[in-house]
Amino acid sequence: MVGLVIASHSPKIAEGTAELVRHMAGEVEIVAVGGDSDGGLGTDPERLQAAIEGIKADEILIFMDIGSSILSAETVLEMLSPEVREKVRLVDTPLVEGAFSAGVMASTGATADECVEAAMEARTEPKLH
Repeated sequence: MVGLVIASHSPKIAEGTAELVRHMAGEVEIVAVGGDSDGGLGTDPERLQAAIEGIKADEILIFMDIGSSILSAETVLEMLSPEVREKVRLVDTPLVEGAFSAGVMASTGATADECVEAAMEARTEPKLH
């Protein structure tokens, strides 16, 4: 099973995105990590690492918003044990649309590669037709 970590500068954005994905994805394990260690805007690498290490999924996809959340995810990835690191992927897509697409795919039992492919399609999918 594929699990998701939603990393944002804003606790509200992380939680709201996770809530939206959970609503459609059901049983997929999703963890929101938003804000700095004091609950303000920013990214807390320690909480991000704990979230990654706490997920029980076979494969973990990390979705990030901007700036330091990306840097924190890249740094945390290097700090993980080799066993955990090999099952983690950073996904370069729009946060909400990418996580949503990947979460829905994960709920079908799709592989991490299939979930990432769906998330990447969210990058180019027009919202208005």
